[in-house]
Amino acid sequence: MKKLSTLEKYKLILPIIACEITCLEQGKEHGIPARTLRHWVKQFNSKGLIGLERKHRSDKGNYRCVNNDLVDLATGLALQKPPLLISAIHRKIAIIAKRWSIEIPSYDTVYNIVKRINPRLLTLAIDGSKVYQQKYELIYRRECKYPNEIWQADHTEMDIYILDDKGNERKPWLTTVIDDYSRAIAGRFLSFDAPSSLNTALALKQAIWKKKNPQWEICGIPSILYTDHGTDFMSIHIQQVCINLKIRMINSIIGRPQGRGKIERFFQTLNECVLIDQPGFSINGKSYSKASLSIEELDVLLEKFIVEKYHLDTHSTTGQAPIKMWSFNFLPCLPESISVLDELLLTIDKPRKIQRDGIRFMGFRYIATTLAGFVGESVFIKYDPRDLAEIKVYYNNAFLCKAICQDLAELTISLKEIKKARKDVKRKLYKEIKTYKRVVDEKSKEVVIISSNKTIKKVANLNTPCKKSKIKLYENE
Repeated sequence: MKKLSTLEKYKLILPIIACEITCLEQGKEHGIPARTLRHWVKQFNSKGLIGLERKHRSDKGNYRCVNNDLVDLATGLALQKPPLLISAIHRKIAIIAKRWSIEIPSYDTVYNIVKRINPRLLTLAIDGSKVYQQKYELIYRRECKYPNEIWQADHTEMDIYILDDKGNERKPWLTTVIDDYSRAIAGRFLSFDAPSSLNTALALKQAIWKKKNPQWEICGIPSILYTDHGTDFMSIHIQQVCINLKIRMINSIIGRPQGRGKIERFFQTLNECVLIDQPGFSINGKSYSKASLSIEELDVLLEKFIVEKYHLDTHSTTGQAPIKMWSFNFLPCLPESISVLDELLLTIDKPRKIQRDGIRFMGFRYIATTLAGFVGESVFIKYDPRDLAEIKVYYNNAFLCKAICQDLAELTISLKEIKKARKDVKRKLYKEIKTYKRVVDEKSKEVVIISSNKTIKKVANLNTPCKKSKIKLYENE
C-alpha cells in the first residue's frame, strides 16, 4: 500500500464518519485493511487532522548498530584537511574498532555517515570561510526607493578587439555608471587606458550632466555612489569629488561581489546583445574574427544600444522600462553649470610653473596673454583628457585664464540583523568542527607505539583488553 497524505486519509474516512459506508466496505473498495481505517477514524475523532499525519521515527538519523564514538570519529575524519577518501576513513575506523573489540562497521555504513554530514559544516571545514560565504551566507539586497538614490560604478575590459590610432588590435576598457533603482545607464566612458581616477571622473561627468542626445534623459547628482575597492575609486581625487558634490561614497565588502550584481549583469547584456555580433569579438581572450572597429565607432554602437534598446525594453527584475522608471515623477538635482562640474571633476593636483614660453604639459606648450604677468609663478591646471587643445589655469585657488595649445587648437581630441545571523551560524559551525576535531585527537591518542616488536598497549581509560595485531599503527592513524 502506498503512503497516503493526511488529506487523502481524510477523504477515505469521511464517508465512514458520515455513516454512509462501513469500514469493511471502504477497505475492500480501496484495498486498505478495515482495522487501519478504524484507527484513522479514532485518531481523527480524538486529535483532528493532526492525528492523521504520519509519525516520524524518534531515532531517525541515528545508527542503532554503530557505536556513537565511531560515528563521531568518522565525522571528524571527514572534516579534516586535506579531505580523506571514504575508503581511507573506513580503513581507519576498522583499525580503531578492532582495537576496541567492537563490531567493524561496513563500508556502506561509513559512506552513509559521511554523506549525511551537514553540507554547510563540510564546506566551512574543507573549503574555508570564503567559499562558505559564497554558497551559504545570507545576502542583504539593498533596494532603492527613488531614482538617483544609489549609483553603481565599475570598470570592465570589454570582450572585443578594436583598432587603435596605429592600427593595432587592443581591448578597450569601459567605465559605466548605473542607477540602482531603475537600472538605467547614467553614463559611460570608453578608453584604451586602464581604469584610473580620471576615467571615473569623466564617466561621472557624463552621468551627472545633461546629455547631447535628448533621448538619454538620465542625469543629476546621486545621494550615494557604490563602488568596489579599486585604487581609482579609493583615490583622493574621487573622494574629494564626492565630498564637493555631497555624494556619500560606499564601498562593497572585499571578496563579496554580490552587491555589484546589477552592473555586472549589464556588462553581460552588452556581450550578449552588442559585442557578439561585432568583428573582433573574443571568447576567453581569443578573437574569432578580424578587428575592424575604431574606438569612436564602438562608442556610437554602445550609445545607440543604451538609448534605443536597453532603456526602452522591460527589465526582467523591475518589470518596467528603465527610462520610464527613472523619469516617473522625478526631478534631478544638477550642478549650477557644466563649468562648475568640470572644476569639481577634472582636477590635476600636480602644480605647474609658468615658464617664459607658457605652460608645458604632456609634451605640449600652452600659452595665453594673461600668463605674461605670472611668469615664474606656480599654478594648478584642469583639463579634459578628450580635448587637450585647451586647459584651465588656476592661481591661488582662483580661475586665472584658459591656455591654448596652438598645435591642437583645431582638434577635438536591516543590515545589522543579517550580519548577526551570519556570525551566529558560522560560530555554531566552527564550534561543531572543534568538537569533532577533539574527538579525533582523543581517539588517536588511545593507540601508541610501545616498542619495535609491534606490541600495542591501550591507555588506562579503556578497560577492555585488546588483542595483539600484526598491523603497525602510528599515532596519527
